[in-house]
Amino acid sequence: MTSLRTLGSSDLEVFPLALGGNVFGWTADEAASFAVLDAYTAAGGNFVDTADSYSAWVEGNSGGESETVIGRWLKARGNRDDVVIATKVSQHPDFPGLSADNIKAAADASLRRLGTDHIDLYYTHFDKTEVPVEEIVGALDELVQAGKVRHIAASNISPERLQESLEFSDREGLARYVALQPHYNLVSRDTYEGGLQDLAARFGLAAVPYFALASGFLTGKYRPGTTVESARAGGAAKHLDTARGRSVLAALDEIARAHDAQVATVALAWLAAQPTVAAPIASARTVEQLPALLAVADLELTEAEVTRLTQASA
Repeated sequence: MTSLRTLGSSDLEVFPLALGGNVFGWTADEAASFAVLDAYTAAGGNFVDTADSYSAWVEGNSGGESETVIGRWLKARGNRDDVVIATKVSQHPDFPGLSADNIKAAADASLRRLGTDHIDLYYTHFDKTEVPVEEIVGALDELVQAGKVRHIAASNISPERLQESLEFSDREGLARYVALQPHYNLVSRDTYEGGLQDLAARFGLAAVPYFALASGFLTGKYRPGTTVESARAGGAAKHLDTARGRSVLAALDEIARAHDAQVATVALAWLAAQPTVAAPIASARTVEQLPALLAVADLELTEAEVTRLTQASA
C-alpha cells in the first residue's frame, strides 16, 4: 500500500497525487466525474483539490459546479471522513476577493455545495494585495476556530506577502498556512523555485503544485505534426516551439523507456522528488487517464534521473 505523506505541519496525511477537480462539471459530466473519483479512491487516493470558482468560465455555468459534483459523490459514497477535501476562495463570481466578510460567506457557500460541515484545506486562491494580510489571516483563523476549516493554505501569492502572512500568524498565535499551491512543473520552474520555495522550506509548508503536467504538454501527447483535441491544447502545444520544451520531452522519453513508464508519470515523479513538494495535482476527464497519474506513487527516480530532468529543463 502506498505510503501517505504528511502535509507540512498539519495532521493531514495525503496520497502523493492530488486529484484535480477543475474538470468536474466542465469536461467531465457528473457520471464521468463519479467514475474518476471512484477509481482514484479505489487505488488508495484520498486528496481531492477543487475551488469555489470551478467552472465559472464555461458558458452556462455560474461557479461551484465542481464542488457540487464532489459533494454529491461524497454523499452517495458515504466516505467523507476518508477523503481530504481542498477548496479555494477569492474567484467565485458571487464571492470575489479576500475581505473578511467575503471569505466567511464563501466558505459557507462551499460547505453547502460540498454537503459537509468542514473543509480540510482552505486556500486563498489568488492573493488580493489591497486587503491587509491581518484581515485575511484573521478571517481564516475564525473559520478554523469555528471548526469549519481544519487547515489553511495559500496559492498565487508573492514571497513578500506569504512571509508577511506567516509572520503575522506566528506573532498573534493565529492559524498559519500549512501548504502552498504554486504553478510548478518541468517547463515552469521560476514560478516556484527561489523565494517561494525557500519560504516553504523555512516555515515547513508543503507544496502542492498545480499545472503539474503543463496543461497536458508533459503527458507526451503533444509532438511535432500532431493535433490534440483538448480544451487546453493551445496552451500546451506552445512548449513544442521552445528549446526547453523539446529538451524536456527528450529526457522524459529516455527515462520513461528505462522504467517502462508513461511520460506523464515521470514528469510527476520529478515534481514529487523536489524539496517541499508533498503531492502534485493532476486531473483526469476519464478513468483511462488515471493509471499514468496514479503510478507516480510507485515510481522513484534515481538521483541521476532527477538531475537529468533538472538539467534538461534549465
